Amino acid sequence: MYKSTAAELLAKALNKSAEETIKQIERPKQLQHGDYAFPCFALAKEKRQSPQCIAAELAAELSHEEFSAITAVGGYVNFTLDKKLAGSSVLKDILQQRAAYGNTAIGQGQTVTIDLSSPNIAKPFSMGHLRSTVIGNSISLLLEKQGYDVVRINHVGDWGTQFGKLICAYEKWGEEEKVRANTIPELLKLYVRFHEEAAQDEHLEQEGRDWFRKLEQGDAYANKLWRWFRDVSMEEFGRVYELMGVHFDSDAGEAFYNDKMERVVKELEQKNLLSLSEGAQVVRLDEFDLPPSLIKKKDGATLYATRDLAAAIYRKETYKFSKSLYVVGHEQSLHFQQLKLVLEKMGYAWSDGITHIPFGMVLQDGKKMSTRKGKLVLLDKVLEQAIQLAAANIAEKNPNLADKEEVARQVGVGAVLFHDLKHERIHDFEFSLEDMLRVEGETGPYVQYTHARASTLLSKGGKIQGGPEVDGETAAAAWPILSLLLQFPDAVNNAVINYDPSRIAKYVIDLAQAFNSYYGKVRILEEDEKIGARLKVVAAVASVLEEGLRLLGIRAPRQM
Repeated sequence: MYKSTAAELLAKALNKSAEETIKQIERPKQLQHGDYAFPCFALAKEKRQSPQCIAAELAAELSHEEFSAITAVGGYVNFTLDKKLAGSSVLKDILQQRAAYGNTAIGQGQTVTIDLSSPNIAKPFSMGHLRSTVIGNSISLLLEKQGYDVVRINHVGDWGTQFGKLICAYEKWGEEEKVRANTIPELLKLYVRFHEEAAQDEHLEQEGRDWFRKLEQGDAYANKLWRWFRDVSMEEFGRVYELMGVHFDSDAGEAFYNDKMERVVKELEQKNLLSLSEGAQVVRLDEFDLPPSLIKKKDGATLYATRDLAAAIYRKETYKFSKSLYVVGHEQSLHFQQLKLVLEKMGYAWSDGITHIPFGMVLQDGKKMSTRKGKLVLLDKVLEQAIQLAAANIAEKNPNLADKEEVARQVGVGAVLFHDLKHERIHDFEFSLEDMLRVEGETGPYVQYTHARASTLLSKGGKIQGGPEVDGETAAAAWPILSLLLQFPDAVNNAVINYDPSRIAKYVIDLAQAFNSYYGKVRILEEDEKIGARLKVVAAVASVLEEGLRLLGIRAPRQM
């Protein structure tokens, strides 16, 4: 709102569009430099004046009741908000709108499908699967806040040569009694052993491919084993998803598209897009300087690309999406480039709406976690350990806390999720349980504790007093907080534009730090005529912290 006002003032003075001008307005890094800044360096050549002179002339010309000062500093025009006016306004908005503060209707009437999580069946849910799950879930929540209808799809890896290899391993070394007693860990052992043995025996790889061909051809025994592996895996995944508070609208995995792939192959043939390459069928992408997209292997087996083409077409026809998002690691970037270009060559204009959202890896000792090599940190074990540590902390510091088990669950799970989401999406980061669970510093428990502190103050302070708006003295003392509260809608929008929940994680850390600094300096519950105004600040902080954590998929306990 205030940024728009500054843009309109500048646009009128410069005879430019407000839409163009608002893109150039920045936020100064330090509050003493104002709340908004307009750099004049790009105007120097056009106006044949120094940026300093342009800034000075603009500052002298501009004024508005929303700004207490408009000044020139170097080559910038700095806008300082009227603290009482802006502070009263933002507190009123938050306390009226509560969780709806920052909502928009940008996506109203539009459907977005989002492909997230997508673990492989018959393998444990490891820390390596966490990123797609929590990043995708947070992006879904952010899109819903902007009015989009979001369809969450768990495109589980339940098809492909790997299952031929697993069936082969089970046939050679598996013991039914052991596998039924401890299914996922035993299947993992078999999968790891297959690759160890295959390194010594080159014939094993072919045996694995043969078993997958049997599966594709409907072999009853192979299909029976596959269904057993899938059912047990989905049950195990469901337990982990429930713990994290993640849900899906569809868990149609790769196998779901088996009967939909032939249509894709025929369509590619009819449109003369298929070529032969060493016996395999491919779509050439030479004009884009990319390798061909492999549609069918020499032996007739279908591939990941074939299934994803079928899935994209099915999703468009079923959900009528305006955007189709794929939250998948950056190592799959080439695949999604090819997917989009093949759809484009097929004549589907809606392929423009397909977006790959890549992310970095969770590393262990600087290396990628590997299922094949058995180098895994199991997510359910990490979550359980985090909850146990949170419970121990509560038992030590607040043994009489009501709902201790539920709070421990919210804090433990929140710690793991926040540790992932605070890192910029595209960056790798090192797995560290110790860092996840710290109560101090840039952690989930720190933000949750700040929310609990604000909630306790509100409980002790009683109902927020009505009467006059926030006075100038209260607004000035709380300005670092009020300034951040004003920025929340922008933080939400920036997180959506960049598909990066770390923007929200960093925002709630900044707000928590600002509030704790205020708490250390101001006697919030002092019985005077301004207690109501101070409690409004506290209530607004509690509301925005709770909503910010919710957008990360994290709960906000009222007591800790």
